[in-house]
Amino acid sequence: MNKTEMARELASRHDWLTQPLAAQLVDTIFNPATGIVADELDAGGKLNLGGFGTFEVRQRAARTGRNPRTGEQIHVPARNYPAFRAAKGFKDRLG
Repeated sequence: MNKTEMARELASRHDWLTQPLAAQLVDTIFNPATGIVADELDAGGKLNLGGFGTFEVRQRAARTGRNPRTGEQIHVPARNYPAFRAAKGFKDRLG
């Protein structure tokens, strides 16, 4: 499912919600540049959706890697990355 399909499904579940408005709501939450999730993670926070899961930022330490083509050692810098941890109820539903 992509964002367009999600908006279509959201609109179909609520009579009062049009598809363009549903698309706008989905974009407000999930847009990588201006969305609520991205803004909260960029500010160093977590987004906890009870019963669903938690979006958070994790840190990956710097390390030494290898160029697979030449075998030469390279430095891979530390970085932050987004992560999602599913809540127990969500995990249980998926089996």
